[in-house]
Amino acid sequence: MGRKWIQDQITNVRILRFYQINKVMLQHGLDELIPSKWLPWYAKLGRFGFFWLRNKHPDKSQGTRIRLALQTLGPVFIKFGQMLSTRKDLLPPDVATELSILQDQVEPFDSELAKQIIRQSLGLTDLSEVFSEFETKPLASASIAQVHAAKLKNGNQDVIVKVIRPNIKHTIESDIELMRTAASALQKLLPDGKRLRPVEVVKEYERTIIDELDLTHEAANGIQFKRNFENSTALYVPTIYSNYSHKNVMVMERIYGTPIADVEQLVARNTNMKRLAERGVEVFFTQVFRDSFFHADMHPGNIFVSTANPNDPQYITIDFGIVGTLNSEDKRYLAENFIAFFNRNYRKVAQLHVDSGWVPSDTDIDDFEASIRKVCEPIFQKPLAEIEFSNVLLQLFNTARRFNMVIQPQLVLLQKTLLYIEGLGRQLYPQLDLWKTAKPFLENWMKEQIGLKAMYQKISTNIPYWSEKLPEIPDLVYDTLKQVKKLPEQQKIQFELQQQQLRQQHHSSQLLIIGATFCIAAAILPIYQTHWWPSVGCITLGIISWIGAWRIK
Repeated sequence: MGRKWIQDQITNVRILRFYQINKVMLQHGLDELIPSKWLPWYAKLGRFGFFWLRNKHPDKSQGTRIRLALQTLGPVFIKFGQMLSTRKDLLPPDVATELSILQDQVEPFDSELAKQIIRQSLGLTDLSEVFSEFETKPLASASIAQVHAAKLKNGNQDVIVKVIRPNIKHTIESDIELMRTAASALQKLLPDGKRLRPVEVVKEYERTIIDELDLTHEAANGIQFKRNFENSTALYVPTIYSNYSHKNVMVMERIYGTPIADVEQLVARNTNMKRLAERGVEVFFTQVFRDSFFHADMHPGNIFVSTANPNDPQYITIDFGIVGTLNSEDKRYLAENFIAFFNRNYRKVAQLHVDSGWVPSDTDIDDFEASIRKVCEPIFQKPLAEIEFSNVLLQLFNTARRFNMVIQPQLVLLQKTLLYIEGLGRQLYPQLDLWKTAKPFLENWMKEQIGLKAMYQKISTNIPYWSEKLPEIPDLVYDTLKQVKKLPEQQKIQFELQQQQLRQQHHSSQLLIIGATFCIAAAILPIYQTHWWPSVGCITLGIISWIGAWRIK
């Protein structure tokens, strides 16, 4: 009885939430964005049933209405909109642009509750056991967590304490379940549903946001970044205090810098903007092609600039909840694609997509090449400095998608990150020639992969393995020669077995024919003779012949 009551309550909560979502969407006129011809009669009837929920924003664009609706629905939908803004292959440009300005405008939760969560996670009776100072008022508040400034008792280090919102996981799971249901319905009902792949989009979002709920995951990523950029002058990664970090609490070094979006402040500090923009590109390609481990959430809110040396500026990054990785094959294909693309070698680009498995192997290379050329040649009519590098990548992916390109999650994250980096770079220094900055990096990387240096590195890497296996080589050679020596004898035996099988099959076929002949004779003889025994004799011989054939098989 108790379990049934709980299930009923959960169902009621979901029904109420479903009503709230529909209410918000109708009040923002999102139903008007779906062509009438795509809606079945029952959907139109359902809309009529909610006649009192009129569109309150008829004067606003569709992108603005979608953004406002997501903001009204809360943290989960805000995050979903942020993720969708990176999928410009699925959305109209104006919608994607509007979604890209979504911010986590979320009220902070009770600070006393935050303190309680910290005490429970760290096993403390009082926060003073670890922190000499703790600011009750949150430093920042987002959809998933909020941040408090503090000072460690041991070492007197300024830190921030990140705390996951209470009960946020339950809320997220409930909303995702509703999203999954809606996506499944849209995929079936909309004519273009299969191409848009709404179910896959929701799955991608679920995977991303669930990772963000586990701060041990973020802490591990931060430690990895710290190690990758140790002593780097281009990027500083704050220290993660893993001893004080758990699933819903993370303690990290507090950083002081100028927000990357505050261009006026950077200019006022006489920051070398050209150097800063180029370093952003350097940091991105270092993460991708050197480390195969890149920060996939590098929006302006997560990037700062050190104030220590304005002429030689250094980036500072935070929030490591979302990262991307590339395997060696994807990395090589991507680098070759970039180089071939900007050299206008469209044949090479098409062939690389097939070789990598991103498009089916039976793709018409000539047709694919022609499509790439048709889309991209107009881009190159502009000077390289004016070409949006991220747009090139987007156009390439969109063209490939028409040829049934398999969606690569790691490439989607890469595209999103490149959009951020290039947007920031051009904001800082409008004359930024991203290709001029990136091309030497890519070419050097390719040389390192296929040149003499790469060969030497691969040999050096494999020497321990080879030295381990070297003593086994004489035995392997001896066994191989032994098998080769036995090969003629084995082949002879195999040949004899095959010949025997053929003879048996031939004998069996003969007996089957003989048996069939006797059976036919047994059927014909009664026409010409009065005695029964010849027919019986023939049928008996026929059955014996068939039994003999069966036994041979």
